[in-house]
Amino acid sequence: MPEFKPGFVSVIIVNFRGAADTLECVRTLIGVDWPADRLEIIVVENGSGDDSENSIRAAMTEMPSVQLIVSDENLGFTGGSNLGASHAKGEFVAFLNNDAKPDAGWIRGAIKQFEISPQVAAVGSKVLNWEGTHVDFVGGSVTWFGMGYKDHVTELDDVRFDRPRDILFGTGSALFVRGEVFRSVGGFDERMFMFYDDVDLGWRLNLLGYRVRYAPASKVFHKHHGSMKSFGQYREMYLLERNALFMLYKNLSAESLATFLPAALALSARRSIAKSGLDSESFDIRRFTGSSDEFDPTMEVDKEAIAGFFAIDQFVANLPNLEIDRVNLQSRRTKTDSELFRLFGDMFTPLFDAAHFTDGLERIVSSFHIDSLKERRRILVVTGDSLGQKMAGPAMRAWKISEALSTENDVRLVTWNVASRSSDLFEVSRVRLGNERDMKVHEGWADVIVFQGHALHHFKTLLDSDKIIVADLYDPMHLEQLEQGREFGTESWVAQVRGANDVLNQQLERGDFFLCASDRQRMFWLGQLTALGRVNPHTYSADENLEGLIAIAPFGMDAQSPVHTREAIRGVVPGIGKDDKVVIWGGGIYNWFDTLTLIRAIGRVAETHPDVRLFFLGVAHPNPDVPEMEIVSKTRDLVEQLGLAGKNVFFNEQWVALDDRQNYLLEADAGVSTHYAHIETTFSFRTRILDYMWAELPIVTTNGDGFGDLVERTGMGISVPERNVEALADALIKVLYDDEIKRNAHAAVLEVREQFTWAEALRPLIEFCRDPQIAPDRATRLAGQRVERVRSVRKSALTRSTPEGRLHEAATTSTGLAREVALIRYYVTEGGVTMLASKAKSRVVSVLGGKATT
Repeated sequence: MPEFKPGFVSVIIVNFRGAADTLECVRTLIGVDWPADRLEIIVVENGSGDDSENSIRAAMTEMPSVQLIVSDENLGFTGGSNLGASHAKGEFVAFLNNDAKPDAGWIRGAIKQFEISPQVAAVGSKVLNWEGTHVDFVGGSVTWFGMGYKDHVTELDDVRFDRPRDILFGTGSALFVRGEVFRSVGGFDERMFMFYDDVDLGWRLNLLGYRVRYAPASKVFHKHHGSMKSFGQYREMYLLERNALFMLYKNLSAESLATFLPAALALSARRSIAKSGLDSESFDIRRFTGSSDEFDPTMEVDKEAIAGFFAIDQFVANLPNLEIDRVNLQSRRTKTDSELFRLFGDMFTPLFDAAHFTDGLERIVSSFHIDSLKERRRILVVTGDSLGQKMAGPAMRAWKISEALSTENDVRLVTWNVASRSSDLFEVSRVRLGNERDMKVHEGWADVIVFQGHALHHFKTLLDSDKIIVADLYDPMHLEQLEQGREFGTESWVAQVRGANDVLNQQLERGDFFLCASDRQRMFWLGQLTALGRVNPHTYSADENLEGLIAIAPFGMDAQSPVHTREAIRGVVPGIGKDDKVVIWGGGIYNWFDTLTLIRAIGRVAETHPDVRLFFLGVAHPNPDVPEMEIVSKTRDLVEQLGLAGKNVFFNEQWVALDDRQNYLLEADAGVSTHYAHIETTFSFRTRILDYMWAELPIVTTNGDGFGDLVERTGMGISVPERNVEALADALIKVLYDDEIKRNAHAAVLEVREQFTWAEALRPLIEFCRDPQIAPDRATRLAGQRVERVRSVRKSALTRSTPEGRLHEAATTSTGLAREVALIRYYVTEGGVTMLASKAKSRVVSVLGGKATT
C-alpha cells in the first residue's frame, strides 16, 4: 500500500457503464480550486462489460494526471471504492459519484472541516440536484431497524442547510475520509455491495470515537440517473433489507441488539407481507374450505415482497464472518449507543406508509419497548436566583430554558437560593452554597450543564466538571457593577467590578458554548473572548462566523397572549380609577435606570392631563440577596417633593408573582423604561420591554440601547434622548392620548413580538443541545495539543522583532542575576544612565518601604 502524503487529496471515481458521465466529472474535477500537485484522480472501471474502458483510456491522453484502475468484475460501490482507495496516496481520500459535478470550492470546503479537530475522520459534502436548487444530501438519519434515509431531500436549498455540524454519516456520492483512518477501519464493507455502505462507515467511525462533519461549503451537483430501475426494484429492496440487518448486527451493543434485531426481523416480515398485499391469515386452519385450490402447492408472490425473506436468509448465511467483525468492533468502541442515537435523527420514521405495515410497526415498537432504549439527554440548568411564585429576570429565564429543553431532554433546574416552585416538566432542586457533595450528584447526572451568574465561582464541582458547559451571558454583570457599585466608595467599587470581571473571565475560559442577548452583546463578548484567546484557529476553523461558539438567544415571551383574570390596579390601588391613564414601570428600580427624569416628566404631563398615573410594578426584589439600591430612596424623595405621591405616582412595594403579572400589564395604557446613556445601556437588554410587547402596549423608552433603537425603528412607540424631561413628557402624552399613534404602535408590536417568543429566542440553545459538542479549542487541548494563547502586546511578534523589544523581553522573562543584567541593559538602551539611576533609586526606596523625595 502507498504511503499517505500530507496535504494530498485522492479522489476516487467508480465507473459502471457511465463513461460519458465519468469523463465529464473528471474534467470538472480538474478545474476545482485546489493545487494540481496535491490532487490525485483515480478512476475505477468497475467491470462494466461495455466499451467504458476504451472510452476512458482514449480520453485520458488529454488527462495524463488521471490514473485508471480496471476491475474484471463488478465489485459494487463498496469494492470499487476500496480498490481505488488501495492505490491512493492522499492524506485525504474522497469518493465522488461519476454522475456528480463538484463545485470549485468542493475540496477546500471539506478540508476546512478536518482542520477543526484531529477527531474529525470524515466530511460529508452538501449535495444538490444538477441545477443547484434542491437538496439531495444535507444530512441523514437512521431508523432503529437499520434503514438510512436523507433528510430534507428534494426541498429547496436555503440558509437552513448552511451550518457545519457533526453528523452520523456523509453520503458516499461525495465523501472525504482521512486515508489512514479509512484503512484502519477496513474501508467500506464489501459484503454490502451498495446501499447503506456510507451509513455503516459513518456509524463505525462515530462508534470508534471519531467525528463526521457536514460541510456546506463543499458542494456537489448530482444528476441522479436512477440506475437500479434497470435491474429491478426488488433487487434494491433486497439489498436495503439485507444491509440494514448487517449494520444492526455489527454496530449495536449487546443490550441494544438483543432488542432491536428480533424486532427488525419481525418488521421485515411485516413489510414483505404489506408489500405483497397477501393475507397472512389465509393459511390459518380455521379458514380451510376444502376446495381444490387449497391443495395447490404454489401461489403468486410479488418479487419485492419475497426480497425481505431472501435478505434475512443471506443475513443468516453471513453470520460467521459478521460475527468476527462484530467482536472486533465492539471491543474497540468508545461511545455508547445512547450517545450515537443522538445523531440518528428521527429513528421512528416508518419509510413505508401502507396501513398494514404502520400498524405492525406500532405493535413492534410497543411490545419490544424500542422507544425506551433511546435515552433522552440529561441537562442541568443552574441559577442563583429565587425560584418561586415571584421571580426576577434571571430566574424567569432559567425557568423558561428548562421548559424549552424539557421537550426533548430530561432537565433539572437547580438554585442555591429559594426553590419553592415545582414543575411537571422538569425537576427543581436547591443546593446550598458550599454543599459540593450535593452539587456533585447533579453534575454527575448531567450530560450538559447550562448556567448563569456565579455558578462556577460558587461551586468548584461545576468549574472542574468535564461535562459540556453552556454559559448564559445575557446579563453583562460587570457593566452593571459600574453603576451598582458606585455608591459604596472607590475601593469597594473597584473590587466589585474586578470581581465580576474575574468571574466572567473564568466562565469565558471554561465554557463550550455561550449565549448572549443581542447583536451588540455578541460583538462585546467576542471582544472579551478574543482577549482571553478563545477566538483562535480552532474555533475559527470550526465556524468562521463563530456561531458555534457564541449565539444570540435573547430574553423571550410566552407565545400565547396574556389573559386578564382579576382586577389588579384600576379600582384596586387607592388613587387609581377605572378611567385613568396608567403608565406601567415593569420590574425593579436599579441605579442604571433614570427614574428621576421619568418622575419629572410625569409631573409635567399631570399639569395638563391630571388623570395620568405611573405605577411601579415592583420595588422589593424577590431574591433576598439583591439589596435595595440608592436610586429607590432618591425616587421616593423626588415623588414626595413634587407632590405626586398617591396622586400621580404609585409604588407596588412587593414583587408581583410571575403568573399574575399579566393582570397588571393588561390594565396599563403604556409601558415605560428610562435609563442613562452609559456603557451598561449600550449593551443592555431590557427584559421589561418584552413584557410590554407581550401585553401589546405602546412603549416609551430612552434611546441608545438595543430595544430603544428597535422601538424607534419599528414604530412600537417612541424613543427619546436621555435626561430630557420635555421630550419624555411629550412622548407619554402622544402614546396615551393620540389614538392614531396608539393604533400604529399596537400594530407594530403585534408584528415584532413574534421574533421574541421563547421558542424562537431559545432556538440556538435547543439546537445546540440536540448535538452538544466540546468547543473545538478545548477538544484539541483535551486531546493533548497545546492551544496557542494570544500573547500580550508587550510580548508580541512585532515587539520582539526590534532590538529594544528583544531586550525588554529578556528583562521581563529572565530570573535571578540574568534578569538584573538584562534590566540594566534595557534601561541604558532605552534612557541612558539617567534612566538607570532613576530606576536604581526607585528600587532602593521600594525595598526600604519609604518614599522618594525630589
